[in-house]
Amino acid sequence: MTEAKISSGRMIARLLLLATAMLFVLGTWWTVSAWRDWREGTAPQTVVAASLQGLQEQNVLVPFTARYVAVVTSTQNRLGLEAKKTLIMPGTVRYEVDLAKLKPADLDWDAANNALTVTLPPLRLAGPEIDIDAISEYRDGLILLTLTDAEQALDAANRKAGQAELIKQARGDTPMRLAENAARTAIEQSFAMPLKAAGIDAKVTARFGR
Repeated sequence: MTEAKISSGRMIARLLLLATAMLFVLGTWWTVSAWRDWREGTAPQTVVAASLQGLQEQNVLVPFTARYVAVVTSTQNRLGLEAKKTLIMPGTVRYEVDLAKLKPADLDWDAANNALTVTLPPLRLAGPEIDIDAISEYRDGLILLTLTDAEQALDAANRKAGQAELIKQARGDTPMRLAENAARTAIEQSFAMPLKAAGIDAKVTARFGR
């Protein structure tokens, strides 16, 4: 083999080695770049923002419902006579969170501790939805009820008082506490699960603004 051929072979080998090295560098750069893009794509703030958007699209969260029974009595006195009606009225109340009111400013991400705090809008009550088929009535004073419009007045008074009583029961300390706990748990899971799926171990705390 002549010296020219040997020199040419060495040159080709060097070029191949250089090309391989360049491909390796390019491959490494692409891998690092892809990893960086992947990390940026699953940054906590990105996941949290996507979770917030998903919740806002749901519009309303109903974490808790409860059934109550109101027992109210109204009395009418006319012409020296008395008429009385008692109404037993069951109804269901929904406890709701208006997710449309949840804004980015209500989310506080603590990068140092990998912790997210979500401040919720106040819990609101919807209803009561009256169970018409389960209503019971008792009346006393048939003469006055028959001769006058006392029955209509008693019915109207009982319906108004019954609805007010159902809402009063629904606003009791125990059901409100249960509803708020259920709402906090639901919201915390709604943010924690996507973060966990993205490989981010974060502590999520939901609270109600006062």
